[in-house]
Amino acid sequence: TVYPGVTEDICVPILEQESGLVCGTDFKVGYSPERINPGDKDHTLTTVTKIVSGMDFESLDLIAKVYSTIVQAGVYRSPSIKVAEAAKVIENTQRDLNIALMNELALIFGRMGISTIEVINAAATKWNFHKYIPGLVGGHCISIDPHYLLYKAQQLGYHPKVILAGRDVNDYMPRYVAELAVKAIAQAGKPVRGSTVLVMGLTFKENVTDTRNSKIKHTIRELQEHGIAVFGCDPLLDPVAAGKKFNVPMVSLNAAQTVDCIIYARRHAAFDRISLEQLKQKMNPPHILIDLTYRFDATEAQRQGVLCKQL
Repeated sequence: TVYPGVTEDICVPILEQESGLVCGTDFKVGYSPERINPGDKDHTLTTVTKIVSGMDFESLDLIAKVYSTIVQAGVYRSPSIKVAEAAKVIENTQRDLNIALMNELALIFGRMGISTIEVINAAATKWNFHKYIPGLVGGHCISIDPHYLLYKAQQLGYHPKVILAGRDVNDYMPRYVAELAVKAIAQAGKPVRGSTVLVMGLTFKENVTDTRNSKIKHTIRELQEHGIAVFGCDPLLDPVAAGKKFNVPMVSLNAAQTVDCIIYARRHAAFDRISLEQLKQKMNPPHILIDLTYRFDATEAQRQGVLCKQL
């Protein structure tokens, strides 16, 4: 993902300088953005429409024909390279902003004492409501790509307001999650300093092994600054490497000692068979669960003696 102009204004001059060739005479360029969703087995290279672009009709036609041989969903011929670059960067920017709106609503509804997911479920009964849920926005795409567009816009003398505001909200959420845990621990009558928290799921999203820019790392750091001992649990990761990256002892759920609070951060398929009762057995009473995935019904959890907090 790049901002519009990178291929022609930055890459082409480098290619010409290093090769001694002339673009347009000796070689031509095109651009086709990657659109694969990590961990998604349905939307793959062959099943998602491929945007293609070229510096002229000849290069565009050749690139389109190449991708047409493997992409069953077909190709979309962009009128220019810059348009294709812009299309890619706004795909992730739009998603970032949609999640930011839900995160901001979660901050508001949390102060109102009403369930964000219940509000979203109610609103989603309308046909044109787009259902996004709050959460930590990390990874190597959505949380980073808007900055490319911000950078280029500022170069051109425009200072984006909506995009930047969305980024600010999403960047705040890891701290908010830590605040939820700290307040819940205090609410339960436990001392915050010296308490223990188990974080389940350290990757940037569910069912992937990618930890790049995983925002749960910031939550862990915030908890540790409060004097809380944090443990990590993620069956998809190498425990030694993950322990070093997140600065936590890594444990399996079966082997983990009881803790004062569990943060259920990622809904890995490997976690789906774990029941609320099994989580209770891993918590010192009063039981505290911070569920960032909305897997558990908060009201039902309360009935079972679990203080369940959600975004």
